[in-house]
Amino acid sequence: MTDTSTRSADGRDVDELDIAPETGWNALFLDGEWVPAGDRDLIDVENPATRTTLTTVPSATEDDVDEAYAIAEDAQSAWGQRPPQERAAIVSDACALLGEYADDLEWLFAVECGGVQLKADFETQLAQGTMEVGAGLAMRDGGRRKDSVTPGKENLLVREPAGVVGVITPWNFPLYLTSRVVAPAIALGNSVVLKPDEHTPLMGGLVLARVFEEAGLPDGVLNVVPGYGHEIGDHFSGHSVPSVMSFTGSSEVGRGVGQRAVGAYTEPALELGGNNAHVVLPDADLERAIDAGAFGSFTHQGQECISITRHVVHESLYDEYVAGLADRAAQLPIGDPREEGTLVGPVINESQRDKIVGFLEESVANGATVEAGGGHDGLFIEPTVLSGVTSDMPVACNEHFGPVAPVIPFETDEEAIEIVNDTEYGLSGSVHSTDVARARDVADAMETGMVHINDQPLNDEPHVAFGGVGASGLGRYNDEWIMDTLTTLKWISIQREPREYPY
Repeated sequence: MTDTSTRSADGRDVDELDIAPETGWNALFLDGEWVPAGDRDLIDVENPATRTTLTTVPSATEDDVDEAYAIAEDAQSAWGQRPPQERAAIVSDACALLGEYADDLEWLFAVECGGVQLKADFETQLAQGTMEVGAGLAMRDGGRRKDSVTPGKENLLVREPAGVVGVITPWNFPLYLTSRVVAPAIALGNSVVLKPDEHTPLMGGLVLARVFEEAGLPDGVLNVVPGYGHEIGDHFSGHSVPSVMSFTGSSEVGRGVGQRAVGAYTEPALELGGNNAHVVLPDADLERAIDAGAFGSFTHQGQECISITRHVVHESLYDEYVAGLADRAAQLPIGDPREEGTLVGPVINESQRDKIVGFLEESVANGATVEAGGGHDGLFIEPTVLSGVTSDMPVACNEHFGPVAPVIPFETDEEAIEIVNDTEYGLSGSVHSTDVARARDVADAMETGMVHINDQPLNDEPHVAFGGVGASGLGRYNDEWIMDTLTTLKWISIQREPREYPY
């Protein structure tokens, strides 16, 4: 890696973040060093809009994973003993650097992830937010005192770093979904080994390594091993060294990650898939519900685990809702994310496109009607609205992960709840009604980890618990809830007075 230098408006020397492909990303990040690819296989990083290769990164081997974990294990003890304010300061500095490099990050979001400016701004702000909250965790109460049932005894519950944290992150929100684990893990005194998704190894890993390197993180505390999941994923998630294994991705892959982690006595933290419903009750503000529905379905091409997957709309509003949503979908500008005004970019790859198109075609063959969109060109899929959808159609019973809005009618609140809960997933959802008490009754009955009233499911706040139930995962991310995962409580008792024993 090479550095350039410039001066900010206040005269400070500022390192620029080298993210252009020509600066070279063909390295692993191990023990504070950028390790060249050598004779390792290479991963092509492609721009999904143009289908051109941006750069290449090394495909890490199982030996690289072993080395990364060994380095992290060696580094953790000293790092965990550093004063909490020092750990917090480094995470805070990394947060500030993300703000300084926002324009550069926006470009990289577009060319690596297919993310438009709106998504890039949103994700950068989320990443900064989770770093701010994560830095604050370092200074939280490290434990507590509890009274004892034994005379003369004092009980202490001491919070300690979990140790080494393994992190596997996805391609859809790579910077944020990595930062929300890495930042609090580091602030709390852990070391980290990170495997970003092979489609986004820069934003999902190497860029963050560069930012923390510049922030002054000691060598070995963060190590990044890009690689194909099918080659090193099992070895990574079933490794004997980490104390915590964080995985964000599909439920199918997550099940295996969790099983391997538990088999190695590693605590799994899993945020998996979703089949999220947007419920529109008969007394809803229709325009408000349509606004929320369009945003929740089409932002970042629907490639979010908390996107709306099903629009469940009362029959009295159904036709108007479908027409209004179709009108919104038809007006959304599609194109290269680098072009000003683009709101819908490409999906990530051919496999994802083929899955979405297959779900669409099969659902139409089974009786669904395309009210807007339905076409595709390359990796660009038109924002699509479908009417006449039933819960058993592929676009409704699967996490399609695309810019597709199937609309399902219902007659009673009870039927709406039945439709919502007719899935193995339980991540997020939303309910629209002018009667908040009625909406709350429906929200309470939805078997999901998060519900948003008079909004849409696409919500995440770094200081609020985030997670699902069922096939949508285990545990909660953000703030004190991820702190529980990333630390261990140790019970230490002190017998301050002689104790009488029965023998």
